[in-house]
Amino acid sequence: MPLLVEAAAQKHLARWAEAAGLSEPQFSVTVLPGNRPLAACGQPVTVQAADTRQAARMRFIAVCAGNGGWRYEFSVRAQISARVAVAASDVPSGRALVDEEVLLERHDISAIGDSIADPADAVGLSGKRTLRAGELLRKAMLMAPILIKRGEPVRIVARREQIEVSMAGEALDAGARGDSIRVRNANGATIRARVTGAGTVEPASVPVTASPPSE
Repeated sequence: MPLLVEAAAQKHLARWAEAAGLSEPQFSVTVLPGNRPLAACGQPVTVQAADTRQAARMRFIAVCAGNGGWRYEFSVRAQISARVAVAASDVPSGRALVDEEVLLERHDISAIGDSIADPADAVGLSGKRTLRAGELLRKAMLMAPILIKRGEPVRIVARREQIEVSMAGEALDAGARGDSIRVRNANGATIRARVTGAGTVEPASVPVTASPPSE
């Protein structure tokens, strides 16, 4: 029976790793022994996942259906390692990471739910605090860099097909790329606008522009 549970746990972890895009994942699964003997089952036993939120503390249930059947819960401990993003050098808080500052290294991520599998997902983001060389990068410690500060002058750019209209404004909020902030335009009206680049925004009713406007 433990072998069936182990196989189910391995299959679950493989699906999870594929969905997470992990690089070269490796698993070690331990099925903890139960405290009561299992009765024989006259048909194939099925195994169901009961709680897989934390790899280090999973629960699976073996089920023998039919008359005289039973359900038995197993605790499973898994150790997961994969090549994940780490800081290649010290990076000051607030400065965006560049390509050469992010490496892939193998780490135990059994108790880490927000590791970064693709270095490209970290490049361009900045640390909420100083990042140390060799430190495993986690989504919770990174953020999009602030491109506009409150009170700064901004250029409001609206595009429709081949037509572009722009005017000066003042940021009433700080924001990173894609954030919606309040902006006071040259006419004194306050509008909602999305941050599209350093010092540039577009009215929130216009789709986000992939590239910053030309100077």
